[in-house]
Amino acid sequence: MAGQFEATVDIDRPVEEVFAFLADGRNDPKFSPRVLEITRAPDGPTTEGTVFRSTVKDAGMTTKREFRISAFEPPRLIRWKEISKNSVTAREGGYDLEALPDGRTRVRIHNVLEGHGIGKLIVGLALSAARKDADAFGRRIKAAVEAS
Repeated sequence: MAGQFEATVDIDRPVEEVFAFLADGRNDPKFSPRVLEITRAPDGPTTEGTVFRSTVKDAGMTTKREFRISAFEPPRLIRWKEISKNSVTAREGGYDLEALPDGRTRVRIHNVLEGHGIGKLIVGLALSAARKDADAFGRRIKAAVEAS
């Protein structure tokens, strides 16, 4: 079973600033408390093909994650695919950004979660938790971007 969660939030910053903040995945710990550490390879600006490697804690379990940027279209679109092998992975995900009047930006985040092996039994729980937290996750992104 696979399923999607998403959230949409309006941020009081210009689209170029929001895009730059989100494109640097090393900012993820500023809005995602599950991300304990994250690095970018290769070092340098994010582009299509960039890989972010992270250590995350979910439901008391610490795992290693790797995401490859699969599409990168400044300042409106970022897509990723999880390339790590975990019980539950984000098969695909991304940010869609839209410039709003008065220098604000609308951001839609979305992820498709998929279970593998034993993860097929728990992906529904992970998806339920992600959907429940989606709006709060959007608000954390907004707060982090506006504080930067």
